[in-house]
Amino acid sequence: MGKVIDGKSIAQKARERIKEGVEKLRDEKGIIAKLDVILVGDNPASVAYVRGKEKACVEAGIESTVHRLPANVDDKMLLSLVASLNADPAVHGILVQLPLPDGIDEARVLQEILPSKDVDGLHPDNMGRLFKGESPLFVPCTPLGVMELILSTGIDLTGKKAVVLGRSNLVGKPVAILLLEKHATVTWCHTRTKNLPGETLQADVLISAAGKPGLIKGNMIKPGAIVIDVGTTRTEKGITGDVDFESAKDVAGFITPVPGGVGPMTIAMLLKNVLSSAQRVGETPPATPPEIEAVIA
Repeated sequence: MGKVIDGKSIAQKARERIKEGVEKLRDEKGIIAKLDVILVGDNPASVAYVRGKEKACVEAGIESTVHRLPANVDDKMLLSLVASLNADPAVHGILVQLPLPDGIDEARVLQEILPSKDVDGLHPDNMGRLFKGESPLFVPCTPLGVMELILSTGIDLTGKKAVVLGRSNLVGKPVAILLLEKHATVTWCHTRTKNLPGETLQADVLISAAGKPGLIKGNMIKPGAIVIDVGTTRTEKGITGDVDFESAKDVAGFITPVPGGVGPMTIAMLLKNVLSSAQRVGETPPATPPEIEAVIA
């Protein structure tokens, strides 16, 4: 049986370090790290996610405010709120909970957030820097968490074959770039990929973010591979991942469970990004951005 990567434990250790950093920043510079979340509508999943983020902030000593807006909010009002948070020096991170209700221009809203407060790492400036290898101020939280889980295995990714299933801006694309930065050879797969098992069986590292329960079976996994399951689909049996854990665990060398794998790391990396933003207050930006490895470290 492969070793189960305990995302809860790794995330908890990260959160303890973050809490220490938050306290040090407050005691030495009088800066209280603050995250403002914008929640539009009452999507049950979004409400639950925001509640979890609120709790995590409290535990880390990060101040948090949730701005709850109706689903039919006027675009002008929403953008005005973003502008006011951009201008507030006490706010270090702004997060718009996705997805937004139909009729709201999601791309425009995300673009209005200052890159320096874009703790979700989704602003075009941060995404562009990531893809150009110029080290963004923030890397999207889930990909950042995925990399932490992979690095926890102690395996050097140099020259390894990595297969990423999914091409979203939230996970698939950013995580592929981060793998490239670690010198892995990356293959992107998606819904139109032909002979998917032929691709996944070559993977030393397999990351699935397709959102299709049980898509990856044990016979699609290379023996000894690192398997990271990002998929989270709500079913009658609860939260289910893309990977059929029971058949996969006896083939993989390392594997994440769902729940308890990537999910806890996503929130931990959000807290890390908020702390990083607060730590930059008053600092002179470097002439050359730090390496992406420094962002991950």
